[in-house]
Amino acid sequence: MPVRFAAPAAWIVACAIAFPAMAAEPDPDPDHVPASLLTLDDAFARVAQTHPDLRLMGARSEVLLAERDQATLKPALRAGLEIENALGTGATRGFDAAEVTLTLAGVLERGGKLDARRTLAQSRIDALSVQREAQRLDLLAETARRYLAVAVARDQGDIGRIDVEQRRRTVAAARQRFDAGASPESVVLTAEAALARAELAVERAAQQEQAARQHLAALWGERDPAFQLAAVDPLSIPALADLSELTGWLERTPELARFTDEQRIAEARLQLARTAATPDLDWQLGVRRLQESDDTALVGSVSLPLGASRRAQPEIRAAEAELAVLGLERESRGISLYATLVEAHGRYRVAQREVQRTAQDVLPRLARAERAAERAYRAGAISYLEWAQLQSERTATQRQQLDAALEAQAALIEIQRLTGQPFVAGAGAPAQGTTP
Repeated sequence: MPVRFAAPAAWIVACAIAFPAMAAEPDPDPDHVPASLLTLDDAFARVAQTHPDLRLMGARSEVLLAERDQATLKPALRAGLEIENALGTGATRGFDAAEVTLTLAGVLERGGKLDARRTLAQSRIDALSVQREAQRLDLLAETARRYLAVAVARDQGDIGRIDVEQRRRTVAAARQRFDAGASPESVVLTAEAALARAELAVERAAQQEQAARQHLAALWGERDPAFQLAAVDPLSIPALADLSELTGWLERTPELARFTDEQRIAEARLQLARTAATPDLDWQLGVRRLQESDDTALVGSVSLPLGASRRAQPEIRAAEAELAVLGLERESRGISLYATLVEAHGRYRVAQREVQRTAQDVLPRLARAERAAERAYRAGAISYLEWAQLQSERTATQRQQLDAALEAQAALIEIQRLTGQPFVAGAGAPAQGTTP
């Protein structure tokens, strides 16, 4: 059965667009490729090759193929041997009057049972491909989330190191003013405490990055990861298609496509249940040897069970009810997926706007204000608290911007998982759709 959604490779391309700066930094030696540098595509490839959930689908396929072969078998023929009038009393003592019959028996299936079994088995095999692609999308999305967590932890460390440098300048300036008798020692001690907190934040970010790296490597079974991430810019937020266009892609998502295959399976089960209303014909042919007269004769029999239609009705009603339930489940799942898509789309838009406005309007002004405050403090025009407050505000704003970028990227990954489509445009480009 042809797959009705984008191939995993296309989805990987989409995720690569979502992280446009994930390529390695330029290397002076073009022939040198760092062995420990991990890109998002590398992480996808490792998961696709090693994750047991995907290999499990291959094993399950073998099971379904074997069940299909079993379903296509016709009822077996039965060979039999019957001995009558032997080892009795009187005239039938011993084998003198024994009658020996060799028989060949079978079942003549009626009502299309063989075709119904074959259709059911094949529909289950076809549905497995959709399940595999849905599982693959889930794993790729989880890989992207964990990769993003490593990148964000690393950026948190970068922000912390910038804050440490700021705090060191503050300590130096405060000590200079203390030595000159222009400020009390408490100002120096407060600045040193702020520096210690900034250094602690850097250490915490390093531990978070290591934990996130191990969490990522666990997807392909690596216990002691030694890789480093390629250059990543989580603050690069790409444009996104409109909600109406995303809703159209949602109709083709594997999570809804599986209901189509499950409906085919339910219809095949219903057809198989209906075939049970037509009784099978049991037949038997044989050759009988009459020991007493040394003659042979042909024997045969045909039997047909009664009440087959009545006995088949409960199973038919159950299959019909299952088919009706699938329709309701698909409708319910469609509503749930649409609600999730709307929520993720809204989160993405809000976070995207916050990242852009912070970069354009807030951080440049805070940077200029912090530099001006440093000059004013060194000149004795403002207090230490005013300068330190500006430093804290700038660092907090940078972390808030990174958190918003993480929210946007996480929402984007969820949207891609829901739709399974590479619809994302490049950063700063107008949103547009892409055909699979």
